[in-house]
Amino acid sequence: MTESMEKRACELAVYVIETGATVRAAARHFGISKSTVHKDLTQRLRCSNYALYLQAREVLEENKRERHIRGGMATRRKYKGQ
Repeated sequence: MTESMEKRACELAVYVIETGATVRAAARHFGISKSTVHKDLTQRLRCSNYALYLQAREVLEENKRERHIRGGMATRRKYKGQ
């Protein structure tokens, strides 16, 4: 793994931890794909910075638990015209 990948993974983790951003929001912010964000946060970060990985994983798990609520809100906005 190159140094730039490790650096990007750490930057992603810090961003996600500080903002509580979803994978999709982080991908949009950094201009990379969702799969790259997911791989950085779940695989690359685990090898390079385990403590940061654990914190980022907590946020990802919380977002996963809440995603059905966000989906319902998006559908409501779509049909209500908000």
